[in-house]
Amino acid sequence: MTLGTPSSQAYGEPWYWDNRYAHESAPFDWYQKYPALASLIHLYVPHRHERILVVGCGNSVFSEDMVNDGYEDVVNVDISSVVIEAMQTKYSNCQQLKYIKLDVRDMSPFQAGSFAAVIDKGTLDSILCGNNSRQNATQMLGEVWRVLKDKGVYILITYGAPVYRLGLLKESCMWSIKLHVIAKFGAEGSSEQPTRALTDPILLDESGSSVEDVLGKNPDVHYIYVCTKVRKFSTQRFFWVYSNG
Repeated sequence: MTLGTPSSQAYGEPWYWDNRYAHESAPFDWYQKYPALASLIHLYVPHRHERILVVGCGNSVFSEDMVNDGYEDVVNVDISSVVIEAMQTKYSNCQQLKYIKLDVRDMSPFQAGSFAAVIDKGTLDSILCGNNSRQNATQMLGEVWRVLKDKGVYILITYGAPVYRLGLLKESCMWSIKLHVIAKFGAEGSSEQPTRALTDPILLDESGSSVEDVLGKNPDVHYIYVCTKVRKFSTQRFFWVYSNG
């Protein structure tokens, strides 16, 4: 890092990202790289021809790796014009990849039901660091829900445990939610051996407190919420998926 360590609040501000990408052009993947998550992506996005949206793409090679794995239409958005221009140039000869400058709180250029999946690796977390974080996060989640097809999936990779994320997800839109976990990066830059299979969901209760019974306190993991878009109203606003993993 050449910019020093910013306050966490800076992560929620567009100026920070323009400044960062102007000074740091080397590819960087937040939280996890594609090979570590591939089995989960295959599970929830099995059809390689479907249109996928990656929000807050930055200069990650995650989407490139998806294309190399056979995905045919990956749209990437970021609020930083600096990084979008760089990525448009870098991938100008790759028709499977598209890069668009866009604020995830207003994705009106995309029609409703445009995507089979939305992948978020740290973007919601960044928004939650900024000013008016709750309002901005709710706006983002509403837009994610809108651009997804019925039964489309929002795959949220985050450091936020269920006690901090489920409430926000519950208040935003109608989702059917499954939770998976993956070990954080080890010293060599690849995920450590997980304590459970990535594709096995964890038992979720409405508050998220049940996860501690499975993982213990303060587990060194990233949480992956797979939120499936639900339209019809039921006796409950949200549908909780239970699994013994």
